[in-house]
Amino acid sequence: MPDIHVSAAVIVDDTGRVLVVRKQGTTRFMQPGGKPEPGETPSQTLIRELHEELGLRLDEADLEPLGTFVSEAANEPGHRVVAEAFSVSIAAAEVVVQAELAELRWITPADAETLPLAPLSVEHLLPLAWPATRA
Repeated sequence: MPDIHVSAAVIVDDTGRVLVVRKQGTTRFMQPGGKPEPGETPSQTLIRELHEELGLRLDEADLEPLGTFVSEAANEPGHRVVAEAFSVSIAAAEVVVQAELAELRWITPADAETLPLAPLSVEHLLPLAWPATRA
């Protein structure tokens, strides 16, 4: 199964909600982030993607590494996604939909039960955001 390498952000607001986004032409929500450009480190990729997608201006000191996670790709059948994930703390008011995003949502564990989410979010990233809700 071919790998798609990405950087992803687990962004939690001060009320414990997690930011998820849906890209244009897709149905599943996922953590913001994206694919690297040649020569970029995972953190550089995430900083660029969060600026392009959400208008955020961050630097490497704002990112807390969470690790590398592998799941089935949400929007590219037959592929798996290999994500370098980082935690980022921001205020909900700081983000705005830009670039290829169709919408964003701040979700709670209850919202996650009914929202179409990417496998990476369900299997790895949301449990990191909400450790008390792990099964």
